[in-house]
Amino acid sequence: MSSNEYGYIPEVEQSFGNNTGVFDPADINNLVADNKWTQYGQLELIETQNIAGVSSTTFSNLGDYNVHFITYNDMLIGTDNQTLAIQVSYDGGTSFRTSTNDYQYALQWGRADGTFFESRDTTSAYIPIGLSIGNNTNERGNGYAYLYNMLDSAKYSFSTYHCSHTGDTTTNVMNFGSSVCDIAEVHNAFKVYNLGATSQLTGTISLYGIRYL
Repeated sequence: MSSNEYGYIPEVEQSFGNNTGVFDPADINNLVADNKWTQYGQLELIETQNIAGVSSTTFSNLGDYNVHFITYNDMLIGTDNQTLAIQVSYDGGTSFRTSTNDYQYALQWGRADGTFFESRDTTSAYIPIGLSIGNNTNERGNGYAYLYNMLDSAKYSFSTYHCSHTGDTTTNVMNFGSSVCDIAEVHNAFKVYNLGATSQLTGTISLYGIRYL
């Protein structure tokens, strides 16, 4: 017999990370709907932005997650052969870390015609998440990035990314890398933008949190 609205026995207060009792599939579905069923590592959508003709876009709601996951799809860039990048904010998106002493990164880049190179910088003003994206009709950037420790004031904010797209020579391109903002503080917002000063962005960007507590 069900002892409360979820049907499990005994009747106790359920919460993420603390499920007690006997559950049938209907119970689990109800708990999932109320975000009370423990599934460590689950992706939880925070926000999706469909942008068109903007120079940058800001995500200022990061929830309470230790790890964030970003996807970008069909990203069209207004100026050819440009880099999609991130800068973090410590004041909710009013201002951003823009100094050349704020970030470090290392990445590898490869093209289907056999051209490969690596890039690294200990004095970067940004975090790259997509390199040398083209601007013709089918030269759309697609990729994802993980952000770590953004809301932890005692740790650096790290990131990793992978990107696949058609480059400025209409040849398939891949690139991947890792970065760090080596300032231990809370980073409660970030912006996605194009390094080309006159470039415009059109596409879809989604931000997820990865549940761990």
